[in-house]
Amino acid sequence: MRPAYVGICGSDLHEYTSGPILIPETPHKITGCTQPATLGHEFGGIIEEVGEDVKNVSPGQRAVVRPTIFDGTCAACKEGNYHCCENIGFIGLSGYGGGMAKKIVAPAGHFYALPDTISLEAASLIEPLAVSWHAVKFSPFKENDNVLIVGGGPIGLGIVQVLKLQGAGQIMVAEPMDNRKKFCTEYGATATLDPSEVDVTKRVRELTGGVGADVVFDTAGVEKALLGAIAAVRVQGTIVNLAVWEGNPSLPVNDFMYKEVRYMGAALYDEQSFLDVMQALSTGKYCLDAMMVYLDYSDQLLAGHLRPEKMITSRVSLRDVVDKGFQALLDHRDEHCKIIVDVQE
Repeated sequence: MRPAYVGICGSDLHEYTSGPILIPETPHKITGCTQPATLGHEFGGIIEEVGEDVKNVSPGQRAVVRPTIFDGTCAACKEGNYHCCENIGFIGLSGYGGGMAKKIVAPAGHFYALPDTISLEAASLIEPLAVSWHAVKFSPFKENDNVLIVGGGPIGLGIVQVLKLQGAGQIMVAEPMDNRKKFCTEYGATATLDPSEVDVTKRVRELTGGVGADVVFDTAGVEKALLGAIAAVRVQGTIVNLAVWEGNPSLPVNDFMYKEVRYMGAALYDEQSFLDVMQALSTGKYCLDAMMVYLDYSDQLLAGHLRPEKMITSRVSLRDVVDKGFQALLDHRDEHCKIIVDVQE
C-alpha cells in the first residue's frame, strides 16, 4: 500500500515524547519487529501490489487499514475476541511498517476496500471512531440513557457522535478546553462542563433530575476526573474505561459497592465495530445488531454528525510532522482536535 493520510494518535505522542514505550525492545511475538519502528496506525491509501492469493483488495484500489495484529491462537482469540489477544500488536507500533512511510507491506487481512463515498482523509479517522463505536456497543447503554463523557478529545468526540446516532438522552461532556467543548457541542453534546468552572457531579445531577448519569465513558485516565465520575454516576450505573492509564489510580471501592456501580473496560474494537463505522460513513445508515433494523440518519449527517472530516483541524506534510504535527498537539492542544499527515506530499 501507498499510504495517503495518517492520523496522529495519543500513543504516537507518547512514543515521540518519552521514547519507545509500546514498540517492543525484543522481537514482537507475532511480527518479529523490534525498535525502531515506523509510526502511524490510523490510515488508508492506495493498493499498489498484492500477493497471488489475495482476493479482498486489488491494485489501484483505495483501502483502509485495520491495524490490530493478533496471533489467533491464545485463549482470547480462540473465543473470537481477537482485539483482546494476549500478544496484541499494531501496524505502526509492532511491525509491518506504519502509515508514516511511503509504502508498507502487511498481511492481506489488514486491508479493507473503501467505498467511493468515503474519502481518504475520512479513512484516517475510521480507526479511532471504531474505538468509540465499540465502547458504546459493548457498554450497557440503551436509547434515552443519560451519559457523561470524561474528556472531549478525538475518542470522546467520537462517542458523542455515536451516542447522538443511537438516541441518547443527555450527552454531557466534562472537558476544560474551549475548542474541544465547541466541537462536542457541534456534534451533539447537550452540555459541556468545564471542571475548572463548575462542580461536574452537581451539574450532572441537576441535568438528570437528581438521578445521575446512567453510563459514564472515561477517555481521560485522570484520577481526579474518575473520582468525580463515580460521584456523578447513578445507583447501579456503569463506568466504562477507554483510557490507557500511565499510573494506577486509587479507587474508593466502597463507593462502588454501596451504589452497586459497575466498572468495566472497553479495549480497542472488534472487527464488526470497524465495519459498522465504515457502513455508517458510507451509507448514512447503521445496523442495530439485535434487531437488524437499518435506521436512516441523513438529516443528522447534514447537521454535521458523523462527518469526521470536521474533526480534522490541520493537515501537515510528512516532512513537517515534528514541528507542525507532534509539537503542535503538545504545545497547542486547545487549538486542535485531530491532525492528519499527508504522506503523499
